[in-house]
Amino acid sequence: MFRPLECFIGLRYVRARAQRGFVSFISLASLSGIGLGVAALIVILSVMNGFESELRTRLLSIGAHASLSEPSEGLADWPALAARVAAQPGVDAVAPFTQLEGMLASSNSILRPVVVRGIVPAEEVAVSQLEQLLTVGSLGDLQPGSQRIALGRFLASALGVGVGDRVTLLAPAVEDGRLTPRLAGFVVSGLFQAGVQEHDVQLAVIHLEDAGRLRGLGTLPESLGIRLQDPLAAGQLREALQRDESGLQYTDWTLENRSYFRAINIEKVMMTVLLMLIVAVAAFNVVASLTMTVTDRHRDIAILRTHGLAAGRVARIFIVQGSILGIAGTAIGVALGILLAANVETIVPWLEMTLNFRIMPGDVYYVTEIPSEIHLSDLILVPALALAVAVGATVYPARRAAAVEPAEALRYERP
Repeated sequence: MFRPLECFIGLRYVRARAQRGFVSFISLASLSGIGLGVAALIVILSVMNGFESELRTRLLSIGAHASLSEPSEGLADWPALAARVAAQPGVDAVAPFTQLEGMLASSNSILRPVVVRGIVPAEEVAVSQLEQLLTVGSLGDLQPGSQRIALGRFLASALGVGVGDRVTLLAPAVEDGRLTPRLAGFVVSGLFQAGVQEHDVQLAVIHLEDAGRLRGLGTLPESLGIRLQDPLAAGQLREALQRDESGLQYTDWTLENRSYFRAINIEKVMMTVLLMLIVAVAAFNVVASLTMTVTDRHRDIAILRTHGLAAGRVARIFIVQGSILGIAGTAIGVALGILLAANVETIVPWLEMTLNFRIMPGDVYYVTEIPSEIHLSDLILVPALALAVAVGATVYPARRAAAVEPAEALRYERP
């Protein structure tokens, strides 16, 4: 499509523009705009990728990747069921648990809603990282009948309690078809921080047997927690268990937390659209610059046309010229974006120290450093979009160049 002549003349025009002050300034502004837009988009997407990865890690650390449940009667023959589930391809470990909702009250009459998870400490360590998340105490303190409880850090703060303080749990239970409240007193034996607000503000952990008595299930667990070798393979396990254990309720981390990741994906799309507007503004500069060049080069275009150069080939000269600006700006933006995204963890602390301002307060965002994760797909998509916008901006000036009539352009030229 583009023969050497069009490329040669287009390159000559790009080099010659350095001698033309205002046109050169517009070209530099458009190149800078494209570069800054591409760099900003790569950095923003990399940071959002980092937050998504950090969120996924924290969500998976507090509990199992998937679960099978029988909420009404409990899992009667759960050891056999656990053995069958553990035999499924990709399953790393299985552990029983019971979950219930209720209200937790402290001695100073502060009430907070709570999600209580009953576990067997010796088996829970195989399916979650709850032991590592404890800042005070140990899961081993949760013994059957000990009435010990571990609380999320912010839940304990809201209740005004610490290790050694007593709390009262009010939980609903179904007896003879009726919903009746049950009260149980517990002693706080541990505090944990998962880094996810939903867990740190609402989650409490007790022993499985204590939870079973509150639910009216005795020593039976309500659910089996499943840890996978690859958390992203939860969909494959779902198909297998829904086929083999159809009488039980199945859920996994992708179903429970899909709203989190859907929100992140929507934010990514919106940020891409907003930052592409920077590239679009730069593209208007490309249009203005090329249009001025076409006006300035009327005589050159007319001479080329009189020597037999087709209108389409004249148009391609200016497409080449604008594309070079787009390619140069995109290349600069990609290089700058990768450099900034790869060094976010160094740049942000320097900015915080220089400005004396915390960009990421740990008590608000649960992270003290801005994470960054560069994806190859972003390094392909962002430059492709920028180049498409830049090349599209050359169409109007190129058509104007192709429409130049040689006789009209040379009418007032002196021989």
